[in-house]
Amino acid sequence: MTGSLWRIDRRRLADTALAALAPVVACGVALGGLTAWVGTGGAGRPASRINVSYGRVLLPFGDTRETSAYFDVSNSGEADDRLVAVTYTGRQAEISRHTEAGRGAATKTTLDSTEVPAGTRLSMSPHGVDVTLRAQSGWRPGDLVRFTLRFERGGTVDALAVVTRPGKSGF
Repeated sequence: MTGSLWRIDRRRLADTALAALAPVVACGVALGGLTAWVGTGGAGRPASRINVSYGRVLLPFGDTRETSAYFDVSNSGEADDRLVAVTYTGRQAEISRHTEAGRGAATKTTLDSTEVPAGTRLSMSPHGVDVTLRAQSGWRPGDLVRFTLRFERGGTVDALAVVTRPGKSGF
C-alpha cells in the first residue's frame, strides 16, 4: 500500500491563501484607523487638567442688572486649553475682557473664548477677563450661583460662585 502523498490542489491553495490574508487585512484596517486618528489630532496631544475655584459674583448697583463673575481657572495639564462658553443656572453668560480707556473709564470686549495655557492659572478680575451676566432678582450676599464652564479640551466643569457686594471681594 502506498502512502497518501500530500497534493496541492486548488481548494487547499485557496484555503491557505485565505488563512494568510485574514491577519494582513486586520493589520491594514488597524493601521488605517490609527492613521486617521493621528491625522485628526487625536494622538500625541496630552490632556489638559482644568480646575475652577474661588468663584464670586458681584451684586449689580444702580439701575442695571448686568454684572460680572470671576473665577480662578488653573490648568495643571500638559496641553493648552480654551474657555469657550459659560452658563449659569441654565442661562448663557458672556466671556469678556475689560481694558482701561483712561480717566477711570473702561471698555468691554466680548470674547469668543480665552486661552488657559498648560501649567498656568487664569485669575479673572475687573481689569482683565471676566464673565458678564444678568443678575437674577432676589440675589443676596452669600447666595451661591451654579455655573458651568465649557473648555475646548477639558470638557465641562461645574463651579459655584458666591454673591458678594462690590468692594467686599477685593474688587
